[in-house]
Amino acid sequence: MQDLISSLPVGAPLSLVALLLNLAVGVGLALVLRWHFERFGSTLSNRAEFAQVFPFILLTTVLIITVVKSSLALSLGLVGALSIVRFRTPVKEPEELAYLFMAIAMGLGLGADQTIPTVVAGLLILGAMAALRWARRDKDQKNLYLSLDWKAPSGTERPVQALGEVISRHVSVGDLRRIDNRNGTLEVTYFIDVPGAD
Repeated sequence: MQDLISSLPVGAPLSLVALLLNLAVGVGLALVLRWHFERFGSTLSNRAEFAQVFPFILLTTVLIITVVKSSLALSLGLVGALSIVRFRTPVKEPEELAYLFMAIAMGLGLGADQTIPTVVAGLLILGAMAALRWARRDKDQKNLYLSLDWKAPSGTERPVQALGEVISRHVSVGDLRRIDNRNGTLEVTYFIDVPGAD
């Protein structure tokens, strides 16, 4: 057993200069990603608050990949460690997940010492998404978002169904988009189309 342990390859020494350079580039990319989400994102959540997570995720991914790439044993251990990690805050909209994935992808690229391809690809992807959003902004948008904070009475068994019935009486289209239940208060967001709202 001792011979097996001693025959395992030792990890390559880490370059502190390369790590610091990649972390510095990661800070810049994280700030660009955060600005892009706040400026071009269309989610209903508080974009400024959610965007604060991007630098943390990106830089942590850079550190993990930098350390893990030097050792096969560490990379195998990482698989087991990450299997127990879970996000406790649910991601409610696909766009939020796409930005989180972009932060992780940038961190992976920088951690693998692919600095120039990561910067170029990241900026091209964000530029393309900004151009698509900008081109779509001129289209007439007659639908509205209705956000309600409602403290349901104690006798109400199905508060969302009751809200839906009230809203459907006054709009032509009422699509439920988001539900949050915090401290007994229901926060509900509907995508609605109101007749005669031109």
